[in-house]
Parts: sequence; C-alpha cells; structure tokens
Amino acid sequence: MVTMSASAREERPVSVVAELEGTLLREACTFPYYMLVAFEASGLFRFAALLALCPALQLLDLLLPGRRLSARCAAFVATAGVPRAELEAVARAVLPKFMADDVDPAAWAAFGACKGRRVVVARDMPRVMVEWFAREHLGADHVVGSELEYSRLRRCTGLLTGGGDDDVAQRVRALFADGERPDLGLGRSDVARSSFLPLCKEQLQPPFSVDHDMAMQPKCAPFRPVIFHDGRLVRRPTALMSLAILFWIPLGVLLAFVRITLGLVLPIQALPYIAPFVGGAVITRGHPPPLTNATDGSPSGVLFVCTHRTLMDPVALAFVLGRRVAAVTYSLSRLSELLSPIPTVRLTRDRETDAARMRAELARGDVAVCPEGTTCREPFLLRFSALFAELSDQIVPVATNYRVGLFHPTTARGWKAMDPIFFFMNPRPVYEVTFLNQLPAEATCAAGKSAVDVANYVQRILAATLGFECTTLTRRDKYRVLAGNDGIVGVKPAAAAAATKPGWQRRVKEVLGFLLH
Repeated sequence: MVTMSASAREERPVSVVAELEGTLLREACTFPYYMLVAFEASGLFRFAALLALCPALQLLDLLLPGRRLSARCAAFVATAGVPRAELEAVARAVLPKFMADDVDPAAWAAFGACKGRRVVVARDMPRVMVEWFAREHLGADHVVGSELEYSRLRRCTGLLTGGGDDDVAQRVRALFADGERPDLGLGRSDVARSSFLPLCKEQLQPPFSVDHDMAMQPKCAPFRPVIFHDGRLVRRPTALMSLAILFWIPLGVLLAFVRITLGLVLPIQALPYIAPFVGGAVITRGHPPPLTNATDGSPSGVLFVCTHRTLMDPVALAFVLGRRVAAVTYSLSRLSELLSPIPTVRLTRDRETDAARMRAELARGDVAVCPEGTTCREPFLLRFSALFAELSDQIVPVATNYRVGLFHPTTARGWKAMDPIFFFMNPRPVYEVTFLNQLPAEATCAAGKSAVDVANYVQRILAATLGFECTTLTRRDKYRVLAGNDGIVGVKPAAAAAATKPGWQRRVKEVLGFLLH
C-alpha cells in the first residue's frame, strides 16, 4: 500500500471515496434505520411487522452472505406504500441524529482531512435515506447507492434498483473524468473491495492505521453536529430495544393516563409528595424567589425566563414553586391547554399585542416565558427574543432540562398535543429546574441596557449553567430543517404543503396510527 506524504497532501486537494455502513459509521447493521423509517413514516403496526421478520432476515444473511437480500427485504417492508415526501422528511429530520451518534472518529479524521472531492457509498441503504446526512453533516459532494422506485402517485414501491458492485464501480469511475483516480478509499466490506477500492490510489480499511499527520492535522474540520432532529424514539431501535418498546407501550399509555389525571385532580402543592409513587422526579437547584405582593400599583409578579426543552417547562416550574405561574405560549394545541394544570397566555406574534398581554398577566402574578420560541433537544440554546427584557425588571433566569428513556416529548412534524402524553409514557421522566439569582438592576433595561443586550446576557448565563452552547439559530431555522416551512401557525407555503400531509391526516396517523395502525 502506497501512503501519501504530508507535503503531497498539501500540494493539492485529496479526493476520497468512503463506504458508509461499517466504515464512516461504526455499525454495519442497517436494521435499526429501517425500524426508524417504519416507526416514523408508517406507525406501530409496520414497526412490529418488521421486528417480527428480524429472525428471518438474519437467517437470510447466514444462508446467502454477500447477497444483501435481508437489506432489500427490510427496505420493502419499511417503505412500501410510504409517500415519497414522508420518507424524505424522515431521512432529513430523524435519521441524521442516529447516524451522527454512530460516526467513527478515526474514519471521520481520515475522511474530513481530505479537501478534494468527497464521495460516500451506501451499501445497504437507499440513497434517499442517507443523502441529507452525508451532504449536510459529512460534507460529501456525491452519494452513490441504490435507488428506491416510486409509483406514479409518488409512493414507494419498496423495490431497490442499482447498488451492485459493477454499478457502484461504474458510477464512482464516472465522477472522476479523464482517467483520474480517487486518492483515498475507505471501506471494509466485500462490496467495497470488489467495487470502488481497486479504483483508489490508497486504500484504508478499519480498524484504521492512519498516520499521525492525517489523523491530527488541524485542517480537518470538526464534525458538524445535529442540532435539530425530530422523531419520538430516544434510543436506537435495535431488535432487543424495539421489543422492549413494544412491550412497554400499553403500560406506558396507562401510566401516562394516571400521571396526567393526578396532575389535573390534585392541588399543585400535593404533587411533590405524589410524584415519587408514580415514577416521576423533579430535581431542584438554587433558591426560588418568595411570593411578593406589590402595594404601589406596580407589577407584582416575577418574570421567570426559562430555557425551552419541552412544553412541560412552565409546569415543572410551577410544580417546584407550589404556586400559580402563568405560561406564555405560542401555537399550543387546544388539548394541551385543556390538560395544562397552570393557566396559559396565548401569544399572537404581534409585538404590541403580546407585550400588553404579558404586562397584564404580570400584574396578576408570576409569569414564565421561554424566549427561544421553540424547543431544542440538543445541548444548544437558540437565540432569545428580547421582548421579555422590556416588560419587567424582576427577571429570574431558570435553567430547565429533562431526562427521558424511551420517547421524546417534543415534535415539529407530528401532533404537538401528544407531547405531554409521550413525556409521561416514559418509565421515569426526570425534570431538572435550576434557579439563578434575580438579575441585578444594573443588568436590566432600567439601567439603560438595551433589550437585546439583556436577552443575550440571560442566554449566556443559562447556557453556562447547563453546559450548553449559545447559537443564533431561531424557530424559523428549526422548522425549515425539520418540517420544510417557517413554523408560522396557520400559514403553509405551497412547497411545504406539497411536502407534508394535511394536518388532520397527520393527527390521525400519530394518534390512531401509533396505537392501532
């Protein structure tokens, strides 16, 4: 094997062709990704059907190794009949998070160090499932793999075309014109060794024995993290984990009903004593401010500025305080408002109207606001809206976070009314509420600070408390990635309307489809 010197790499951009499964990704098994597609794009019935076929798929691998029949069967069961737009949405919003968690650091060091043309070869997954991740997070220029067929109604037939050894070799060769050969090839499977690796000047196979210069050189860009992702499943749905999820769902639904009922029936002061008996926990840090009453006509309430992790943030805050706290909301479903044990104040996105509503509520008592405007699952804080800083000088930052084991309690593409239900379906949902000191007068608008400066300062101290990273990303950025729209309630662009199902159809899919489909 010929190894290029460091000086040779610096003279010109180095091109690379890398296998995805088992090379850039540590795991060669693609079964969990098909399970994700089945669960998120179709529902529980198809999820269970594909799980039931798992032993047969493993038997196919044993009897016919190298034929990849199991992957084609899994693709058929997971995608047949699924609308093309729905599959593309799952590939954009759900799969990248699980793929990013499985990236091999050594493989990325070799792949990311190459500044020339980057090609990713998908062995057992169709191109539509991996292209978004490969391009947006791995920085690939081209993705080579099998293709899913679609009917005239733009639905998947479940059949794969291409992806054979000769097809992969021909397509990779076509990307390098005039007899040029890729500089580096990364792969380990028989497909890689018999298709594109012979075309490459240098070949590396895991476990990588990459030279120090390639692995450590500073020009290798850091791996781009997944900040926004959707989907309900927290853990990678391997066969054993999928079986555990299926067995837990009936008990989880019952447990969620009990927990929500207790929250609605019992006074909020009694909930801390009941929560341990139903498997929940709220961890409190810091010292919450005492209840105050104004006598001079000024606002009597404290403005709690919270990080926005789930819809339960203000509820957890009221749970800890043991008193009335009004939650400022936007695009909250009517069902969530009915289930909420605390009062809610619906905003309109009109600055003057929203400011008047929040001032009126502050005159009645405490108010909780989440300036990010939307939830974020990863350890990042989105840009804070500055409106809250103009409304009160009694500002108490509150760092909220949560831990769940099976189901995510947030969604951008599904029915938001299911968010609290999924939260309480987890075996042991845990909320963490950390109170910071009230902002001193010199750090508020009363001292002449601009509202934007106050908002940025609060964002920084909350991020430092949680160990998160501040960003300038907004609600619009999130929904453009996950849902193909700007996240404006009641407005659906033509492109987004073509890419998503009608609202009522999506609600039926997530509620009835999840339990009965």
